[in-house]
Amino acid sequence: MKQEQENFKHIKGWGIDADADNEPTYPMKNYTGDDHQRSNWDRPPLQKPSVEVLHSNERPTYSAVIGETVPPTGLSGMIRRYAFQFSESSYGHWLPLLLADRINVVEGIADDLAKGKIPNIFVERGWNAEWKYNRPARIQKILIAAVTIGAVLALSQLKKRIQAR
Repeated sequence: MKQEQENFKHIKGWGIDADADNEPTYPMKNYTGDDHQRSNWDRPPLQKPSVEVLHSNERPTYSAVIGETVPPTGLSGMIRRYAFQFSESSYGHWLPLLLADRINVVEGIADDLAKGKIPNIFVERGWNAEWKYNRPARIQKILIAAVTIGAVLALSQLKKRIQAR
C-alpha cells in the first residue's frame, strides 16, 4: 500500500474517498500497528460548483469531484430536479431519471435543428456499426419495426372502415 501511495501521491486528491475504518481485509490481514498511518493527511478542499449540480439527498455535501459539463436544463432538467427529491433506493428517483434521459435526447435533437445542424441519427445511434458488425440483429430489428408499423396502420385503416359503415 505504501508503494502505491508513493506512485500516485502526485495526483491531487488521489485516494480521497478511502475510508481507513472500512478495512475489507480485516479477518485475513496480519496487522502490524502501522496500518492506519496512511490516513494522517489533510483533506483537500472540495471542488466548488460553478453551475447547478444535482446530488443525492442522502449526502450532506457534494462528492470530492463533480461534473459540470451538462447542467440540468429544460424539461429534462425539471424532471431531474424532481427525481433528486427522493431517496436513491426508490423508484421515484430512478424512473424519472430514465424519463429525463429520453427527453434529453429529443431536446438535443431539437437543439441541433434550431442551430441549423442536421443530426446524423444513423451514426449517433450506432446503426452503421451494427449493420457492419451485427447485420442479422439489425435486419431483425428493422423487420420487427416494419411489421409493427404495418400492423398499426392496418388496424387504423380497419377501424376507419368500420366507423364509415
